[in-house]
Amino acid sequence: MLGVWAAVLVVGVLIGGRVFEGSVAGTGGGGSESARGAAVVQAADPAQGTVTAVVDGPQVADEGVKSAVQQASSEVAKLPGVLSVADTYSTGGRLSADDGRASLVSVRMADGASAKQLSAVTDRLERITADGAHTVVGGDLVLQQEVKDQTAKDTRFGEIVTLPLTLIVMVLVFGGLAAAGLPGIGAVASVGGALLAMFGFSRIMDIDTSVLPIATVLGLGLSIDYALLMVNRFREERGLGATIAQAVERTSATAGRTVAFSGLTVAVALSGLFVFTSPVFRAVAVAGVSVVVIAVAAALTLIPALLGFMGRRIKAPGGPVPDEGFFSRTVRRVQRRAVPVMLACVALLLAAGAPFLGSHFRNSGAEVLPKSFASRQVAETVQERFPAQVPAPVQVVVEGTPQQAQHYADTVVASLPGVSGVRAVTPVSDGVQTVDVLVKGDPQGAEAERVVAELRDHRGGLETSVTGDAASLVDFRHEIDSRGPWALGLVAAGTLVLLFMMTGSVVLPVKALLMNVLSLGASLGALTLVFQHGYFSGLLGFTPTGGLETVIPVLVFAFAFGLSMDYEVFLLSRIKELHDQGHGCLRSVELGLQRSGRIITSAALLMVIVFAGFAFGQMLMVKQMGIALAVAVAVDATLVRTLLVPATMSLFGRLNWWAPAPLRRLHGIIGLSEHVELPPLRPLTLPVALPAPRLPKQPGFAPAP
Repeated sequence: MLGVWAAVLVVGVLIGGRVFEGSVAGTGGGGSESARGAAVVQAADPAQGTVTAVVDGPQVADEGVKSAVQQASSEVAKLPGVLSVADTYSTGGRLSADDGRASLVSVRMADGASAKQLSAVTDRLERITADGAHTVVGGDLVLQQEVKDQTAKDTRFGEIVTLPLTLIVMVLVFGGLAAAGLPGIGAVASVGGALLAMFGFSRIMDIDTSVLPIATVLGLGLSIDYALLMVNRFREERGLGATIAQAVERTSATAGRTVAFSGLTVAVALSGLFVFTSPVFRAVAVAGVSVVVIAVAAALTLIPALLGFMGRRIKAPGGPVPDEGFFSRTVRRVQRRAVPVMLACVALLLAAGAPFLGSHFRNSGAEVLPKSFASRQVAETVQERFPAQVPAPVQVVVEGTPQQAQHYADTVVASLPGVSGVRAVTPVSDGVQTVDVLVKGDPQGAEAERVVAELRDHRGGLETSVTGDAASLVDFRHEIDSRGPWALGLVAAGTLVLLFMMTGSVVLPVKALLMNVLSLGASLGALTLVFQHGYFSGLLGFTPTGGLETVIPVLVFAFAFGLSMDYEVFLLSRIKELHDQGHGCLRSVELGLQRSGRIITSAALLMVIVFAGFAFGQMLMVKQMGIALAVAVAVDATLVRTLLVPATMSLFGRLNWWAPAPLRRLHGIIGLSEHVELPPLRPLTLPVALPAPRLPKQPGFAPAP
């Protein structure tokens, strides 16, 4: 087994590491009208994209600058993969800034142009330096390449930073290097397998570049969590006197089943993304589910093999986990004040989630990169100094003759409220024209969205498709509104079924869903405060864009919901195990949190470290996911699991385990109980006290010896 996983790791690093080369920056918008319109234009255009150079400094009319630009344009036009080159001198000054001190060179690259050909074009343009001119090269193709390169760097940075930190924390948790190293080994092997799986999927479908670090961080965090749970249970069984073989078998029979349940719940949460039509959501779902499967497989096969191989080097505790400690005392305090604790926790979580109600969404372009990147500098320069070259927020693709398109632009488009101007009709192919529409105010604001709606209501008797950033935003919101409830229903139903199969209760699954929603709201609220309003932006090294990336809330819901349910399964499985052994509800909660609280808190701390490591990367989308998931895990493992769960279970008492009689009979048939027959332990040299129910103090009452 160790040999198999070693092979997976090697192949994953050698082959799976190339997954970033095959990724794409943006995977379209499914079957929406804006996506169809963009596809029509793209199909008719033989260009793959554009490289844009800003030549800044001296007067555009200077002979030295003119000669240098024209010579560079001539040489670039002869390079492989170049379709056409335009500069301000070949377009009659159309590519000059209003102040006459900067101009653009626009290079259209042929579809299928390689990264090497792109590099040759950018290298030549960067050498335009006559008379002190300063040249910066960007454009959509350079942006895509920089996003790919930086995403790969952020992923490597996150792994390099987080793995040593997690190792240090695990040494403190387990008190030894051998036990601490096992989760790290499992995580590295899982990441290798995850990269290999995503590389395979990238051969048959488009994988958005932003998906890769998200899937990687999920696999890294889950692998560490699952391995931590397995190693902790192994040490616990060794403390009860089990041999190495017995401890491995008993660990797989208990913690292994918990890991399998946890993986199923996370996979169900991610499967809700399949309901959406946007390719980016489906790519995340495919990558995420495959990563979860690999993490579970590593926990159930690689970790037991490592425990059997290195078990003697893992320091075992001197006895069973004590029934008294910080978490048991905390539970008793919470149980005495269950109602105030529950109300305070709910109020705090609702207040934390309130900022999300005022959130705004945006489709960012070059803003996803820091200001030091060339593609962002070019985009901002074009926005400020070349307004005529800025892509229109709304574009109408008209199927008809140029005369029909011009009549439509003059009579329908120009008369709409909110339209500030219409650019000249541009032929795309025979029978297809485009009309660029300028809007008042924010290009992705409410006015732009109203213009999109008006254009779709008034088509002038022609076949039109309204596209552009504003239209894409409208279509995305429509998809969320129409398909979001179905996705929520799928995730909720799957989670309820899984938790019912584990617990046999209908009350516990419903409570788990409600508490997960509360912790998820707190995460989204923190996301809004940081990335929309700019709190801590200096510390995190980014410039707020005034809104959240459109896909982020949906992805945060899927990932954070799954991770929150992960810890719910960790805790409930232990409580259920104790309840099945005959302990009462209050005592089961007390012992369950005492025995699992330390490991849940440690796992959450490790997960927060992993997410924080990725949050300090350069990519804005990765930052947003890292912060959101770190907050979700921290809130869930502390406030929810330590306070809210004990408080609510204390209030419900025996009702926690209630289910209608037909469902109880069904659970007896299909239920997956955590109470399993375990291999007997060898006799201990010292007696080990088994946990006894905490009995009420009554006058004259004494427990039997």
